[in-house]
Amino acid sequence: MASNIVRRIIGSPPAPTPGGPYSPAVVVGQTMYISGMIGVLPSNKQLVAGGVGPETEQTLKNIGEVLKAAGISFKNVVKTTVLLTDINDYPAMNEAYAKFFNESKPARAAYQVVCLPNKQAKVEIEAVAVVGEIVEG
Repeated sequence: MASNIVRRIIGSPPAPTPGGPYSPAVVVGQTMYISGMIGVLPSNKQLVAGGVGPETEQTLKNIGEVLKAAGISFKNVVKTTVLLTDINDYPAMNEAYAKFFNESKPARAAYQVVCLPNKQAKVEIEAVAVVGEIVEG
């Protein structure tokens, strides 16, 4: 007989709430799956101004709030996927991204997409993290 696997939904009041039928994050066992997020300000649900750099920073701040709600940090992130509406924005995204992943760099994929659900957004990021204390090997 299989043992039960615990599934927890993680949300964070400081981070924006999803605009559709999905959760901000789901923890199954020791793995946390964070839904794709964009650079929306939680205070007014408006996209931050200034282009892909500020959008990337706000997106990662939003992800940080969800990580914090689970009692973990960016150090626990093991994989991210970055969606860009223009691959030429890659250097600006990368510069902003590096501010959040300067010590513990996760695996990452980055793609250009035709558009994102919020048609004005230039970047969306999803992440996978592990829940628990991280020890570098």
